[in-house]
Amino acid sequence: MRLEFVIFNFLRPTATEYSKLKMLLVYSHKITSRLQYTFKHICKRILGLEVKFTSKVEDFIAHSSLKMSYTKQPLSNELFVRSHTLLFEQGLSDLDINVQPWETTKGFFAAGERSDLAFDIFAASFYLLSRYEEYLPHVKDDYGRFTAKNSLAYKQHFLNQPVVDIWAYKLQKILQERFPDFKFPQRHYKLQPVIDVPMAYYFRKKGLLRTIGGTLADIGRFKFRQLYQRYLVLMGFKRDPYDTFKWIITKQKQCQFKFMVLFLIGDYSTYDKNISTNKKEFVSLIKSVADYCNVGIKASYFALEDLSILKKEKLKMESIINTELAAVRHSFSKLNLPKSYRHLIELEINQEFTMGYIDKLGFRAGTCTPFQFYDLDYEVETPLQINPYHCLDFGLLKYQSQLDKKEHLQKLMDQIKAVNGTFTPVFHNYAFSNLERWKGYKSLFNLILESAE
Repeated sequence: MRLEFVIFNFLRPTATEYSKLKMLLVYSHKITSRLQYTFKHICKRILGLEVKFTSKVEDFIAHSSLKMSYTKQPLSNELFVRSHTLLFEQGLSDLDINVQPWETTKGFFAAGERSDLAFDIFAASFYLLSRYEEYLPHVKDDYGRFTAKNSLAYKQHFLNQPVVDIWAYKLQKILQERFPDFKFPQRHYKLQPVIDVPMAYYFRKKGLLRTIGGTLADIGRFKFRQLYQRYLVLMGFKRDPYDTFKWIITKQKQCQFKFMVLFLIGDYSTYDKNISTNKKEFVSLIKSVADYCNVGIKASYFALEDLSILKKEKLKMESIINTELAAVRHSFSKLNLPKSYRHLIELEINQEFTMGYIDKLGFRAGTCTPFQFYDLDYEVETPLQINPYHCLDFGLLKYQSQLDKKEHLQKLMDQIKAVNGTFTPVFHNYAFSNLERWKGYKSLFNLILESAE
């Protein structure tokens, strides 16, 4: 008899011990990585409920606390959700997805009449969380990005809802009805603001050649007002329009939760034009922000494809903040799945903030709860935590009036509050400037901060 088998059976809870544990026991005919991953997100991360799995009927029957079966046929009269095949497969397949109305939301992978839930919320959640559709053939935009219009959520009109979290609470309701004595832990609405800094200063610290180039460009385009402002800033008579960091730090001091500030520190290129870290004032700025906020990097455009460049930027930031780098967001909100995420895992970076759409408010992965990246090629849950963002400041520009912006932002926050989720908005440092394009964005950010009170 193999040693591993002996140890497993020695440590595995007996039927009596299962009953004493305050957790959900799930019976399934086959326990896969996909099944464990999805149940853990729905049960543990959203509902705060410990979950264990068994394929032994006797253990399941003996368990007297919360339990459900997830298979093709119920064992008896237990809580039963009829399973779709997705969580028992490997790799990608051609899925037939029929999205249907389900009370105030939508659902897919219908489960049939005998199931206690009308849809297999676990298979549907896995489809959204794993970003299954982003591995399938699709048309990319000019920057090579997966766009909202390609997504099932946009096409079927549920992008504006955190459906995975909504489905989780439907499961909780049924569990509560079946097990009325069980008290579910209460989770609360959280706020996780992200400040993206692709360019710390608009005019300052650019170096002589870039300043001369900017001056000639202003003259060539007849932007004399900008030229005048440029030299007021350069001579110290006026604050740089992108230098909003005092305001950001002031706001941070008023909050109990931490902002995540992500600086671009990559080399100058066609796509990335921030200040060089050879400038002592830029390094001092990063250090001063790190005294109050969490700090990470906005990975440069070329770091997305080149692991060596990403590693160089990671080490550079770690030398500035004197601590291990925890968080990354990619330039232009671009992701190449699964390569982008595998690079982060290889460099032991465990927080990621690129999962969202630049032009649409909503839920790219169907959830407002941070989740782990599941590698579909290797069929394994990874240590990388994905923090999906639900609103990018550019996504609000399409609404003409300040009232429209506030209305859509409030609707988004209401959806997240309804499921006690985590709201992750992304604002750039220049969105808090006095430039005409960003007029009113300070008040929008204040509205977001007030939602946590």
